Amino acid sequence: MTAALSCAQDVRENMGQLLRRTSTRTRVIAGVLALALVAGAVYWFVLRQPSSAAAAPEATTQSVAASLSTVQQSVTTTATLTPSVQEEVSFAGSGTVTAVDVQAGDTVEAGQALATIDTLQLDAAVLSAKADLAEAQATLADSQDSSDGSAADLARISADQAQVEVAQSAVTAAEAALAGATLTAPAAGLVTEVDVSVGQAVSGSTSSASGSDGGGTGTTGGAGGSAPGATSSATTTSSGAAFVIVGTDAWEATATVGDADLPHLAVGNQVELTVDGLEDTVFGTVVTIGLLPSTTSGTATYPVTISVTGSPEGLHDGVTADAEIIYERRTDVLTVPSAAVRTVDGESVVTQAGEDGEEVTTVVTVGETTGSLVEITSGLEEGDEVLVQVVQRTETSTGGEPGQTGQMPGGGDFDPSRLPEGFDPSQMGGPGGQGGGQRNG
Repeated sequence: MTAALSCAQDVRENMGQLLRRTSTRTRVIAGVLALALVAGAVYWFVLRQPSSAAAAPEATTQSVAASLSTVQQSVTTTATLTPSVQEEVSFAGSGTVTAVDVQAGDTVEAGQALATIDTLQLDAAVLSAKADLAEAQATLADSQDSSDGSAADLARISADQAQVEVAQSAVTAAEAALAGATLTAPAAGLVTEVDVSVGQAVSGSTSSASGSDGGGTGTTGGAGGSAPGATSSATTTSSGAAFVIVGTDAWEATATVGDADLPHLAVGNQVELTVDGLEDTVFGTVVTIGLLPSTTSGTATYPVTISVTGSPEGLHDGVTADAEIIYERRTDVLTVPSAAVRTVDGESVVTQAGEDGEEVTTVVTVGETTGSLVEITSGLEEGDEVLVQVVQRTETSTGGEPGQTGQMPGGGDFDPSRLPEGFDPSQMGGPGGQGGGQRNG
């Protein structure tokens, strides 16, 4: 502050000498410049300083009773919710679609009809397969009747028997395709995709469909149709499956954990899921833990699958949730605040208030720490009070009032006569002037 006033005084004296040699107009301009320099110096040395400073922390001592708590150890991660049931179904047989009974957004029950194709080609396929079977059976009978027991005859009989089995399999598949002329829902859920329409020709397959539950790309037959998970060369005129059904009654969540957390986890661990938009906690259990890691940016993570308990409302496919996987939980554990325990000469101790008010040091044995609490295994009993030091930090204003940012030196005693000769204060903006910004002369 002294430096600022000294600098301003020197500037004023130098400018005063200069003003005595100049015209009135020049004096006014020089005066404005001088005042600007004075204001800049004051700002730099005074107003630029912080208006408040942190006061010294104040420590107070509180008495807290040792109490029984629930102590748990957990791993926190992020999980993504997906339906447990996600079926992709298509016709196993070939034909022309004659009816589509549902549309995207409909909720269906297991076994409910989805669509129907005509049975003209299916009937023909069944008759053809049965004819092939009859022919193979007749050939086998002839081989058996004409056999003389030679090795060649026995080999022919075996080959004919294999042909009968192949023909029988074809009949079974053709009949299954005929039964599947009406495609039904394999599970209850929400229809999210419909990729067939009336009049569309579909070319199915009597073999099993490719893909699997929960996102496969193949087809699944209806009644008598193909089982999910097998392979097929089936093609349809539509892209992907004819119908996609997502279950709404069962959910699972997928998450990843680091290699440091993996040893703590086990199948069956309880999981608490916090989902944005839901007030209630969603519960689940760990059902699978991956043994093979995936590496991203040099960090190994392991997949964990969580089965959601019950059928909570408000869940949606792809929603992210905060997952707390609890691998240890104990109830009725004696705890005190961690701040109450300190180490003295290698021993854990707490401070208690004696009968006459003096402080007494008590040796304790500590267990696990969870959050701000520490387990006490010996040395204290429930209800025993320990002293905890609490530090409070307050801020005070350097100007004496909260939020005060300082003031010009001299306050209200500022002397206008200290302004340069010829300077008109009315030309300055703010209190005491009009703020017109005009120049005299």
